[in-house]
Amino acid sequence: MGIYRRGRTWWMSFSVNGRQVRKSTGTDNKELAKKIYYKAVTLITEGRWFETQKAKTILFKELVEKYMATHAKSRDHYTVKRLLPEFGHLALSEITTELAAEYRSKRLKEVKPATVYQELSLMRRMFNVARKEWKWVKDNPVADLSFSVGNSNARDRWLTIEEENRLLSCAERPRWLKPLLIVALHTGMRKGEILNLRWQDIDFTRKTLTVQRSKNGQKRGIPMSELLTNTLKEFRQNTKVIDISGRVFPISDRSLRVAFAKALKKAGIQDFKFHDLRHTFATRLVQAGVDLYTVQQLLGHKTIAMTMRYSHHCPESLRPGITVLDNLSQFYHNQAVSRSSGSGQNP
Repeated sequence: MGIYRRGRTWWMSFSVNGRQVRKSTGTDNKELAKKIYYKAVTLITEGRWFETQKAKTILFKELVEKYMATHAKSRDHYTVKRLLPEFGHLALSEITTELAAEYRSKRLKEVKPATVYQELSLMRRMFNVARKEWKWVKDNPVADLSFSVGNSNARDRWLTIEEENRLLSCAERPRWLKPLLIVALHTGMRKGEILNLRWQDIDFTRKTLTVQRSKNGQKRGIPMSELLTNTLKEFRQNTKVIDISGRVFPISDRSLRVAFAKALKKAGIQDFKFHDLRHTFATRLVQAGVDLYTVQQLLGHKTIAMTMRYSHHCPESLRPGITVLDNLSQFYHNQAVSRSSGSGQNP
């Protein structure tokens, strides 16, 4: 084991798991070659040699190809088209936080912040899978990058009660549309979660349903309202469900988009997207004084930071904190009155 010269370049030789490895240091400087060699020895000792080599040899475009085949969501196929020209030719080890930050700055001059947010989010998810599942990289270069760009033009659109009544009255056909919309309005579930919901995930006795896999990869339970419970019971009876392992709404994403668009047009509701039903659910809870932690759990947000976007709707939910001051003032006032009365009495 050690370094040796081949022509003008220094090479290094060492054994990894009983296998002899000979690799060029890429330099004709002996002192630098020694440093490269000792770094390799350290990685071998820590069991990180092959992990490091993968990051140096696997290209970003290879990561994209494998990720899209195994983990891609519907929008990812569109979003990734912007990432490939910038990073596709680079090895994973060459993609640094600084490089991702430069990309962010460049894209913010070209498109809306929410678009940049989508692109960076996808990139972060891909590196997380490469790190956790495939052991291709040791670190995620996008993990420490600020994602605040996604909040500056975040939508804040929700249905009024009058709009909801109009929408539901125009959603009688197809017959699955109205029950599906009630699920969205009464659970805050994402579209993908609703389309993947199965009858076996619904417990009519306990009046709960379970999202088996949220966006963050975790399972969560959601209590059902009386309206939602009765709606799903009636829908199940009308559809004559036999196999409880089947999907509640066995339809395609495209079928839902078309039916939803027709209902919106018929109801005269503009500037409204399916995801805004989730915003409607959260906004109504917060406006009614439900605390943000509860809303976070119901929505399946991994951190409270995501839920904080609704905080401006909830001044009334903060009122109990101020009420404490009134109670304290009254308590000390009563104490003072009591002491004053006591001192005025004759012994």
